[in-house]
Amino acid sequence: MESAGARRPLRIAVVTETYPPEVNGVARTIGVMVEGLRVRGHAVQLVRPRQNDADTAIEGEGLETILKRGLPLPGYPELRMGLPAKGALLRAWGAHRPDVVQVVTEGPLGSSAVAAARLLALPVVSEFHTNFHTYSKHYGLGLFSNLVAGYLRRLHNRADCTLVPTRDMKEQLAAAGFRELAVVGRGIDSTLFHPQRRSAALRASWGAGEHDIVALHVGRLAPEKNLGLVVESARAMQAVTPRLRVVVVGDGPAAAALRSAHSELVFAGMRSGAALAEHYASADVFLFPSLTETFGNVVTEAMASRLAVVAFDYAAARQHLRHRHTGMLAPFGHPAPFVENAKELAADPRLREKLREGAHATARGLGWDRVLDDLEATLHAVIARSRANRVTTSLRPIGAARTDHAPL
Repeated sequence: MESAGARRPLRIAVVTETYPPEVNGVARTIGVMVEGLRVRGHAVQLVRPRQNDADTAIEGEGLETILKRGLPLPGYPELRMGLPAKGALLRAWGAHRPDVVQVVTEGPLGSSAVAAARLLALPVVSEFHTNFHTYSKHYGLGLFSNLVAGYLRRLHNRADCTLVPTRDMKEQLAAAGFRELAVVGRGIDSTLFHPQRRSAALRASWGAGEHDIVALHVGRLAPEKNLGLVVESARAMQAVTPRLRVVVVGDGPAAAALRSAHSELVFAGMRSGAALAEHYASADVFLFPSLTETFGNVVTEAMASRLAVVAFDYAAARQHLRHRHTGMLAPFGHPAPFVENAKELAADPRLREKLREGAHATARGLGWDRVLDDLEATLHAVIARSRANRVTTSLRPIGAARTDHAPL
């Protein structure tokens, strides 16, 4: 049990290069966490790039926003990459010190935040959300993959702790030389993502009747998302059930080519909030072939919406699904079993219904309160350890070797 002192209100500086209303898993996750921390009485200083010319700082009880300059992120023009701001952060945090700095993203803004925190001897927690070193292979930058991985390792190892979403990711990063890792998972808003949002009218707009099967994919339409396997799985399912409809929600650099090559698919574009939840609930099967996720929020969103999930056995799917009980899991990186799993779901209504009910039941236990408890406990532990280290350093004899983090 946490002591009462462990729940004292904190002043937390959260630095992120993506934030709602931007639509991606990292933005949604950190948006929920910031709001959850505010509700629990913590004061959050949010540091992020200005998203567009009309973007303004949002202030409220327990929230202060600092907007910095940014540039479009290569390969993700709808997102902004924050520019370095070490000097500004040194001035802001020197004048009003936060209890802890939480760095969400690893771009220039995040890197400069780690540097500023180290210079001011502030506790700093980083987060590992995106496999950028893996993504680079899909954008013609495979030769730089090791360089990117080295940069990420050095940056995260300068923090007092790095948060990861799953035990598997912790083990993978530890094997790659990342230190001081802690698991803080992801929750799901089961009020928003709920099977009661199912819409017969929306299904009809897709050309699907009450008893037809709708297979859904939700995510960024980009090279790293393995979208060819969605198409292959859809064809295998339609060979069994010709009336099956396939709906794709999302946008991205691969969208135009997909629409041109696969007019048989229903492209719903980017959706968010209640509209996104309605699209989930109005489908029956969820196809998620990505091999590059650190977690995959869409998996738990589909589960909460009562869909039968077909995914590879890793990340959120491994953590929350059991093969043939609450989902269909294929060995990581093996497309043939993935396609066979999708095909079997199309052919077997009893299995499909069993998985849908099991997924929904599992998702009911994945609320955000547990995640926020873990985050609070980790932040308090990092602050306490940092204070203990400062005391030890101040008592160290002159000339003794240093073991704390050196500034840049």
